[in-house]
Amino acid sequence: MLQVEGLSKTYNKSSRARVRAVNNVSFSVEKGQIVSLIGESGSGKSTIGNMVLQLTKPSSGRILFGNQDITRQRSRSSLKEYYRKVQGVFQDPFSTFNPIFRVDRVFAILHREFFPNEAAEAWQQRVEAALLSVGLTPAAVCGAYCHQLSGGQLQRILIARALLLEAELLVADEIISMLDASTRIDVLNLLGEMRERGLSMMFVTHDLSLGYYISDRVIILYKGVMVESGNTQTVFSDPQHPYSRSLLEAVPRLDVRWDELPPRPASRHEAAMFNPDCDKGSPRMEQIGEDHWIAVRDCLPGTEL
Repeated sequence: MLQVEGLSKTYNKSSRARVRAVNNVSFSVEKGQIVSLIGESGSGKSTIGNMVLQLTKPSSGRILFGNQDITRQRSRSSLKEYYRKVQGVFQDPFSTFNPIFRVDRVFAILHREFFPNEAAEAWQQRVEAALLSVGLTPAAVCGAYCHQLSGGQLQRILIARALLLEAELLVADEIISMLDASTRIDVLNLLGEMRERGLSMMFVTHDLSLGYYISDRVIILYKGVMVESGNTQTVFSDPQHPYSRSLLEAVPRLDVRWDELPPRPASRHEAAMFNPDCDKGSPRMEQIGEDHWIAVRDCLPGTEL
């Protein structure tokens, strides 16, 4: 469904300095699959999401959706058709809505722009059905302003918007980070139900537990570079890249004291990461198992690791 090939994004920090936010990233999302982009702040997760949503123009690389290169689509009609199939839900739901309008205005816009020939009564029935499917009572949210609703309710409205459009791909960027604990699991379970209906998702998060809970596949990012990817269970149970291992080892354990943890021997990938005789450019992805890939660097012949 979605194919990202060699995607990069570089920002000009000054006339002489540049910042490479995303560096040669490639991955795919299949129909009905949830792929999580995981990494710390500044790893390039949201930048990739914005490029997929056509909110940021890539510096190089391609984004294919349905075998069409969407990075070359700039006309209003082509973008409109693309947004019919690809929708985004962002971290701060309150910033998505204009506070001077009622929240159900988003549904009126959909009706006007995408379904102008549908009767108003039939459209209202579809809106109510979509709201019910995401666990909302139409009478409680329709006609309300965003400040009168909770973050969880606003996120559900945005998911209902994607359902009304019959979207095929949802880019979810830290969508539960501003929600309370009781609401988080409800939204996550809702996303799982949407997957069962065939909706694909690109789930952006810095939370390892969330990525493990919801994802079919994970991509670990570090400073804009993919360092490990593959089946969620495989990557989490047997991380091979030093950054992936460090992330998982940093998760607090209630059964073991920090000073009682056994020392971990360095892997050859970790040694290559810090050895001055090894290439510091963009690493290459090497397959180390079934649906398990890791970034490796080439070293000079005879280099001791």
